[in-house]
Amino acid sequence: MVEKIVLAGALFVTVLVPAVALWRIFRARRAFGTPAEQATFEVLHKANEAAPPFRGGLTRAAANKSIKDIHSLLGTPAIALTNETDLLAWDGAAEHHGAQAATLAAAVVAGGRPRVVKAEELPCRDAYCVIRSAVIVPIVVGQDVVGTLGAYGGDARPGLIRAAGEVARWVSTQMELAELDVSRARLAEAEVRALRAQISPHFIFNALTAIASFVRTDPERARELLLEFADFTRYSFRSHGQFTTLAEELRSIDKYLALERARFGERLEVTLQVAPEVLPVAVPVFVLQPLVENAVRHGLEKKPGRGRISIVAEDAGPECHISVEDDGVGMDPQRVRSSLAGRDNGVGLANVDERLRTVFGSDFGLVVETAPGAGTKVSLRIPKYRSGVRAS
Repeated sequence: MVEKIVLAGALFVTVLVPAVALWRIFRARRAFGTPAEQATFEVLHKANEAAPPFRGGLTRAAANKSIKDIHSLLGTPAIALTNETDLLAWDGAAEHHGAQAATLAAAVVAGGRPRVVKAEELPCRDAYCVIRSAVIVPIVVGQDVVGTLGAYGGDARPGLIRAAGEVARWVSTQMELAELDVSRARLAEAEVRALRAQISPHFIFNALTAIASFVRTDPERARELLLEFADFTRYSFRSHGQFTTLAEELRSIDKYLALERARFGERLEVTLQVAPEVLPVAVPVFVLQPLVENAVRHGLEKKPGRGRISIVAEDAGPECHISVEDDGVGMDPQRVRSSLAGRDNGVGLANVDERLRTVFGSDFGLVVETAPGAGTKVSLRIPKYRSGVRAS
């Protein structure tokens, strides 16, 4: 019996409800029935406006773009944003106090705790100055204090201390999300490098051996195969972009299979059925090549006689459905589970499965149908459009 295997995956997803989503809910209402609803709308709107710049880190440009919206959240006469050593932005009254902001922030950066600054620490020649105290709170990313938020005004009431702390934590969250985006990008690049390291030794040895066998008997065929080999390796070691089009991925697979046909001869039969509508769909680089190589190496190499690989890409409305199927020796389902979990030398399958889930969501992993003697079919779904996914 053929067994279908779907990897659940230990994918830890932080579910975030951005301010923009809530803001749209409130905006959809025809009118705000109460002052509380109006106030909620204003807070969410300001938070939504202030968020994007901080996704690039706590820089001077981000501080200047966001400080007015943050200021409106706290409502104090003035507000300051600093990094560990310098004032990044000041908004509000009494700008002459801005020169004191970095000095006052230094103790908070060093200690990592909020601080209430009293009037005697805020010397001022203006007898009518509205700044009589300040609340300085740390902005923390991970375990590091990267800057401070200062709320300057009259009496430092407990409510202001709590509000400033919450706003600082919100800024910290935006910056942590930025670091998470960078980490995910680096991980994706590392996973692609891992695939290259796994595929290349097996493929290069077999390809060069096949090419060498034609050098004397059929020099023109050897030349053609060398060009196929060059095109394939050029694509494999491309250094830019995590995504390509399905058309480019299939073109690379055609180069790979041309070299494998030289090795297998008439033993290898390949059929390709692709809907034209899905050719421009953006897919992760190397999303199909490991599946085809597994079909050749693990499905057909050990099978006596002829073997067949079928690659199908269908238009399914908002998605593209792809399958790679072979009529080879099949696999023990338990071994497939081990491969998908990254054990049993299954880096290729595990890598593809994890990248699909990371990019498109936990419902978009590989589905494997196999049994000993029954061949293997690997299926996947690719959304035609997903924010942030573009072929390069």
